[in-house]
Parts: sequence; C-alpha cells; structure tokens
Amino acid sequence: MNNIAEGYERGSNKDFIKFLFIARGSAGEVRSMLYIALDQECINKKQFDDAYNLCVSSSRLCWSLIKYLKTHNDWKTGEA
Repeated sequence: MNNIAEGYERGSNKDFIKFLFIARGSAGEVRSMLYIALDQECINKKQFDDAYNLCVSSSRLCWSLIKYLKTHNDWKTGEA
C-alpha cells in the first residue's frame, strides 16, 4: 500500500507504474513468507489460503492498473 501511495504522489504515470511493480514484488514476498508461516505452524491452512488469495488479488489489481496507465496520458504532463 505504501509503494502505491508513493508512486501516485510522484505525479507521473511512469513513476506510478514503477512503484506498482514494486508493490507487486512485495506481494510476492508476502506469499513467500506465508509458506514459511504455514510450515512453521504459525498459521493454519485456511489462514494461509485467505492471505494468499488476497496477495494474488492485489497483484492482479496492480497489473491491471499498470496496463491501464501504459495506455493513457500522464495526468501531470499530458504525455502518453
């Protein structure tokens, strides 16, 4: 969430996209940590599945926004 907010505040699609990719990477890191938490029995399978699905959903939403921003003009400069 912080990466998305920081990218948005930069004021250009290029920077926003960069930080959306960082956010997607963070979602991947969380998925990895979820496997560790499950293996260490810190969470149960349902908790794992719920959190994992949220990570996947978040990553997909970021990707959709990246694709959208790549095809639309920059809100600050007006350039594509």
